[in-house]
Amino acid sequence: MELEDQWWKGQLAADMYQELRYKELKLPSFKGQSPQLNFRRYFADLIAIVSNRFRLCPAARHLAVYLLDLFMDRYDVTVQQLHMVSLSCLLLASKFEDREDRVPKLDTLNSLGCMSSMNLVLTKQGLLHMELLLLETFQWNLYLPTAAHFIEYYLSIAVQEGDLHDGWPMTCLEKTKLYMDKYADYFMEVSLQDHVFLCFAPSLVAAACVAASRLILHLSPTWPPRLQCLTGYTWENLVPCAEKMLIAHDSDVKEANKQKCQQPGQPPQQQQQQSQAVYHGSSQAGTVAQYLHHPSMQYPQQAPQQGLALNHRPASYLSHSSSLQAPNNTQAITTSLDPKSNIPNRAYQVSMHYTCAAPCFDR
Repeated sequence: MELEDQWWKGQLAADMYQELRYKELKLPSFKGQSPQLNFRRYFADLIAIVSNRFRLCPAARHLAVYLLDLFMDRYDVTVQQLHMVSLSCLLLASKFEDREDRVPKLDTLNSLGCMSSMNLVLTKQGLLHMELLLLETFQWNLYLPTAAHFIEYYLSIAVQEGDLHDGWPMTCLEKTKLYMDKYADYFMEVSLQDHVFLCFAPSLVAAACVAASRLILHLSPTWPPRLQCLTGYTWENLVPCAEKMLIAHDSDVKEANKQKCQQPGQPPQQQQQQSQAVYHGSSQAGTVAQYLHHPSMQYPQQAPQQGLALNHRPASYLSHSSSLQAPNNTQAITTSLDPKSNIPNRAYQVSMHYTCAAPCFDR
């Protein structure tokens, strides 16, 4: 195919994008009225664990969580039933979005460690009944755009040769694109963790993921005209959503740094030295805050970097998911979702500041 390497330039891609933008205007409204809304984070993580286990595509994972949100918003479902509902949403989404050979099988689902820890055994009849109920709830229409349906289109031009890093030309375009993909994936996962992102259009969430990634990577201009033209969103449109993502990123970075500084078996003096080294890059916090509201400003020129640091990684997300334990009762679930627990709380307040910039490059 002639345009295989630049598929996003073709008319077909443009037509598909416009159709998705049209369909998102007709998405069902989310009212956030479920009595079990405080359990949502737990079941979103459950979907993410099983999705990663079967290597399902991001579109399937995002659609599954969206189906769960809409179903919980319409029905008062018990916590025990929500396990079945969550997995049924994932099965439906995988059948709709992914390859047939990747759709989880019943026996494989029941053999997962997380299933045994939940004391839950799925049956064919139970899954079929729940899938039918879900399909009837959505009137057999699963064509529901999510941020995952837009992100690849936006990433196609997210980084280009003319972009600057810290005011200097990039030394390695391909490596920058690689880290752009990593950060965009990170912020996409962040958007799944809190129902507050449902108040934004999926296309805007995807655009905010790109904008937040460019800000974290110190690329300027933060929101270039080509991205504004492609997405149809100005920087001012993206700030409310992108700011929530950046606050979540700050929280994850601080938690990761805290854990790194508290590694067992190290003398207190060494831990203190590590703590000073970890937070060394936070001195730019004050300067990054201004770029959040002034995307046209350029980062001050600094010494040219030799590409991105090899150990540069997005802050780990869903780090608790691999060891997610299903609670035996409602009280246990409430405890696992308490803000004081190990699971970060995503109910962020908008302060109109980006107060902490994680060091993205070794200096």
